[in-house]
Formats: sequence, C-alpha cells, structure tokens
Amino acid sequence: MMEQTREMIRQYIANNILFSDNGYPYSDEASFLGEGIVDSMNVLELVMFVEQNFGVKVEDQDIIPENFDSVAKLATYVESKVKLAV
Repeated sequence: MMEQTREMIRQYIANNILFSDNGYPYSDEASFLGEGIVDSMNVLELVMFVEQNFGVKVEDQDIIPENFDSVAKLATYVESKVKLAV
C-alpha cells in the first residue's frame, strides 16, 4: 500500500503542480519547500488531494512540514490516517 500511496502522490505533484510530462524528478525524501517543489498555495491543493483520494480528514494542526514536506513524509502521514480510519 505504501508504494501505491507514494506513486499517487508523485503523479499528482508531477501533473498538477510541476506540470511535468516526465514524471516526478525528485527523490521521495526531497523537501517540497527546500527544493521549491511546492509553495504555500500548493500545500492546500495537496490537502484537498489527500482528502479526496484517500478518504481522510486532514486537520489544520496536521498541516506541518513533518507531514507535508516530502513524498515520503506525506505518504507516511496518509498511511497513518488511513489505518486510524479503518
């Protein structure tokens, strides 16, 4: 499940934020903010993407770099929320 989650996140960012035809060009650990991959407006897009595609509610206090600053961190966050929802 984790790899599928990471792949969905990579595809979403490549298509909707980077507008890349070549997929996601960064490692899963690359910092969204540090690498300039995602800006503050894109974080809100990511929140909506997570809620719509994974069926989890993202609380305001969860929108922090520890959860939303790389593919790896976001996938771990999503997986933890999905497990709680089951």
